[in-house]
Amino acid sequence: MKTWPMVRQLSFYFPEYRVIRATQIALPVMPILALLAAASQLYIHGWEFLPQAITLGLFFISLPIQGLLWLGWRSRHPLPLTLLEWCDKLTTKMIAMGISCRPLGPKACYFDMALILKAAFERLDEQYWEEL
Repeated sequence: MKTWPMVRQLSFYFPEYRVIRATQIALPVMPILALLAAASQLYIHGWEFLPQAITLGLFFISLPIQGLLWLGWRSRHPLPLTLLEWCDKLTTKMIAMGISCRPLGPKACYFDMALILKAAFERLDEQYWEEL
């Protein structure tokens, strides 16, 4: 989650920005909501609804875990050819400007792209990103 550049311009093209934001918010909030949901089920319906209350609490707790699992899966997912070509153009532009970065190989994944994007957002001017 810390590798992906948290820049709004990327949210139009990649879902990672929105998933990371939702997961960051859900990590501290969902355990409290899980406890409140389970406690309210027990308060309203009584101890007979204990299995349902546990299920509801586990559902709320699983939401940020699902976000983390999806981000981990996505980081290892290979890049489509169009993104690979776009990242290669970005890499050559950065190398031409004197910024050292590793070129992507044929088996590049989203994690490799995140590293390049983070370096690019730290070093390239904003005019380049407005052209996107």
